[in-house]
Amino acid sequence: MGLDKIWVFAETDGAAVATISLEMLAKAREIAGTVEVFMGCDGEDYATELGDHGAEAVYCTGDLDGALQGVSVASAVANAIQRGDVDAPDAFMLGTTQNGRDVAARLSVKLQSPVITNIVDLVLDGDDLLGSEPIFGGTTDVMTKNISDNPGIFLVRPKSFTAQAVGAAEAMLEDLEVGDLGAVGAARIIDTFAEESQGPKLDEANIVVSGGRGLGAKEAYAMIEELAGSLGAAPGASRAIVDAGWVPYSYQVGQTGKVVKPTVYIACGISGATQHLVGMKGSKHIIAINSDSEAPIFAVADLGIVGDVHKVVPKLIETLSD
Repeated sequence: MGLDKIWVFAETDGAAVATISLEMLAKAREIAGTVEVFMGCDGEDYATELGDHGAEAVYCTGDLDGALQGVSVASAVANAIQRGDVDAPDAFMLGTTQNGRDVAARLSVKLQSPVITNIVDLVLDGDDLLGSEPIFGGTTDVMTKNISDNPGIFLVRPKSFTAQAVGAAEAMLEDLEVGDLGAVGAARIIDTFAEESQGPKLDEANIVVSGGRGLGAKEAYAMIEELAGSLGAAPGASRAIVDAGWVPYSYQVGQTGKVVKPTVYIACGISGATQHLVGMKGSKHIIAINSDSEAPIFAVADLGIVGDVHKVVPKLIETLSD
């Protein structure tokens, strides 16, 4: 029992397929007999990797020459389905990313299909596909299904699934005609900015060291970065110190930040508000350092250290440097 076919929106970082896309492919294989991909680029460089993760076909718009992916991809996919060039899938899966959101919204309008957002799991209920979404700060999950006659569109949060290659053959490439987009297609991306960072990416790191309000001052965050550097880890932060301007938003772990699932997560001076727990409770091993023995973070920690972060963290750094 399962769906006949799912289409996954695959994004890239230029050199490889984005991790979120490979994660969705893993889940799509579980719930559908056929998994296909659609992309807003030339897919030739990615067909091998996508095939290795279970995609049988890749529908490509080709090089968009700086055009917005949302406009081009949604139009190309909708036109191909409405003309009968391709068979519509039972559902679309897209990552909760800038381009994923844009494509999903525009595809929803063109196909008159609902968008089910903030999904962390997909479950089959007979022939129905249900999306699981955490609400009330992650304390409760609700299940939502598409009741229209058109394919449902599911926006999936990163780290909801685990990417896993299956060693399948290279995916077959098919062209999608973008067509005339009119005035809406005139916009062009003329430049992009990527924030410079050292070490592993926060949402892909095997070890994450995060700091919170318990650090007391912006200057104290330096020891979080030093500890992270000693461990080959990525530094993270709670929403409180991001809102306070101590670190950039890109460091934030939580419901409104990044979701991380490292092997080891070290929370320093973080009380453990529900908003933060949603973003890191899937970590394999959680170590918490907090002076308050009643802090909620200890309820999810595998190892808890009740102590002053200004004494414990420097000692850890000193020990690692020996």
